[in-house]
Amino acid sequence: MKQRFARWLLQLAGWRLEGVRPTLDRYVLIAAPHTSNWDFPLMLAFAAAYDIKVTWMAKHSLFFPPVGWIMRLMGGMPIVRHENRNVVDSMVDVFRSAQRLVLVVPTEGTREHTEFWKSGFYHIARQADVPIVPSFLDFGGKRGGFGPALELSGDLGKDMQYFRDFYRDMRGKFPANVGPIRLREE
Repeated sequence: MKQRFARWLLQLAGWRLEGVRPTLDRYVLIAAPHTSNWDFPLMLAFAAAYDIKVTWMAKHSLFFPPVGWIMRLMGGMPIVRHENRNVVDSMVDVFRSAQRLVLVVPTEGTREHTEFWKSGFYHIARQADVPIVPSFLDFGGKRGGFGPALELSGDLGKDMQYFRDFYRDMRGKFPANVGPIRLREE
């Protein structure tokens, strides 16, 4: 029922679903381009339309009752950013203890223009030994969906080239906020 409602809602809003639902049990799902507050509800709608239970991280201060309860039901996981905790290591531990986990990570880390993607998604996937699935919201073509999973090769430049090629023609809601697809480590 939820899947049909989400598909109907997206169709009503003029969005097309593209790509096939990933069949993997555990993976990092990158969300790009990320330029608007609309990206979040659309990501949830696309996940529901493809019947994918996603987990996403947000700053802990957003998880106050009763809103926090709802956010957790929608897949939210609070992250305490001001404490000296390693988010990558924490997420790797979560992957190691989970039989099924789709962790959504917005690679840009912000809706504003940035010169580099945050590398956490890559390090989480590499250390947890899980693939990365690219998801997209292309406001230019009003389409969204998923690309093929990437098993990391260990060659950072080669792996990142896959994402540059995949996202080449994607347009965020605010195109001026889309930065280059590269990691500082490159």
